[in-house]
Order: sequence, then structure tokens, then C-alpha cells
Amino acid sequence: MTPYAYAAALLVSTGAMMLLDARFALVLWRDTVRSLVVLAIGIAFFLLWDVVAIGQGFYHRGESAAMTGLMLAPELPVEELLFITFLCYVTLVMHGLVGLTLARTGAGRR
Repeated sequence: MTPYAYAAALLVSTGAMMLLDARFALVLWRDTVRSLVVLAIGIAFFLLWDVVAIGQGFYHRGESAAMTGLMLAPELPVEELLFITFLCYVTLVMHGLVGLTLARTGAGRR
């Protein structure tokens, strides 16, 4: 396994979400500024969560041949930032997709 496999998988998955987002204008292609603000807040929240957990001794970096070995901070690998970004973005895309589906089916109207 290559040392960049996990990071590459996260980037490819995020790219797939971007294609879905662009195709249906769900998040970034609907309201770019608002979406980027919400995405940044989510990323900051989960990074802070990780930093607190690391400081309390609850979180430790896992060892894997698929990881780059690049660290943002002690016990905080760069892959964690990529994962958090993917997690927040896929949540926003799913929210947009559900909203679009409800709007198209009329289920969102009362």
C-alpha cells in the first residue's frame, strides 16, 4: 500500500462530492459564500474537538502504511483534516440533496 493511499481516497471522494454538487447545484454552486462559511465553521469545530481530545489524551494518531506521515500538530495527521473536510462537505451535499428531492416531489410543501 502506498503512503498516500488514504489521502488520495479522501481527495477522490471529495472530488466526487464536488461533481455531484456541481451537477445539481446543491451547496457550493448554489450559495458559494454561505456554503464556504458553513464548511469552515464545521471544519474548525471538528479540528478544535480533535485538539481538545488530543490534549486530554483520548486521541492518538494511528499507524498505517496508507498514511503520509505528515503532521499538522502532534498526534494530528494531515489525513484528519482531509477527513473532516470530506465529512463536513458530504453532510452539506446530503442536506442539499434531501432538500432538492423534497422540493421536486412536493413533500417539502405544506
